[in-house]
Amino acid sequence: MPEPDQATPFRAPSIATRRGPDPKQDRAARTRLLVLTAAAELFAARGFRHTSVKEVADRVEMTKGAVYFHFPTKEALAVAVVEQHYARWPVLLTKVTAEGHGPLATAVRMLEGAAIAFRDDIVVQAGARLQIERPQIDAELPTPYVDWTRLLATLLRRAEAAGELHPGVCPQAAARSLVAAFFGTQHISDVLHERADIVERWAETAGLLFRAIRAQ
Repeated sequence: MPEPDQATPFRAPSIATRRGPDPKQDRAARTRLLVLTAAAELFAARGFRHTSVKEVADRVEMTKGAVYFHFPTKEALAVAVVEQHYARWPVLLTKVTAEGHGPLATAVRMLEGAAIAFRDDIVVQAGARLQIERPQIDAELPTPYVDWTRLLATLLRRAEAAGELHPGVCPQAAARSLVAAFFGTQHISDVLHERADIVERWAETAGLLFRAIRAQ
């Protein structure tokens, strides 16, 4: 299996090399993460419009000014949450790649891992809601679904070359269908059951779709 950055457009956040520990920077990073997590909890539960910076500040027992020091606007806070949502996926890809699966099984495992993240990770949940509410947010957010489609199309082209795909299956079309099915499943699970059943519902859907595209 190739290195993750050769297989996908996902990019992990870059980390600057430091000469040694900087207590002030470490403390600021911990505070920033605390604020971001609190904002994610509120955004996931209430949405962008009904969440205020004061509520975020109250949740972490800080002043509004202290929150604004790290995030100058509510929009900046929302963008940071969405960016952290997307930062989850290269980490997941690295983990799945290390398992040593073939390309088709890697696609299966990536979507299984994403389903678990949507069920358990508040930042993933908040990022998904903020993307739906993007018309309300006066800031540029990443375009959803595109990177997932590219990743799956890349994996399915490799699966085709390895003889893992059913003859006649178009990798690009199959990738689009998988993305539509996955995000449709997670949305329905969210609306009906707050994603408590997303892993089971996606397993049902994935079983049907991958059976249809896998070589017999």
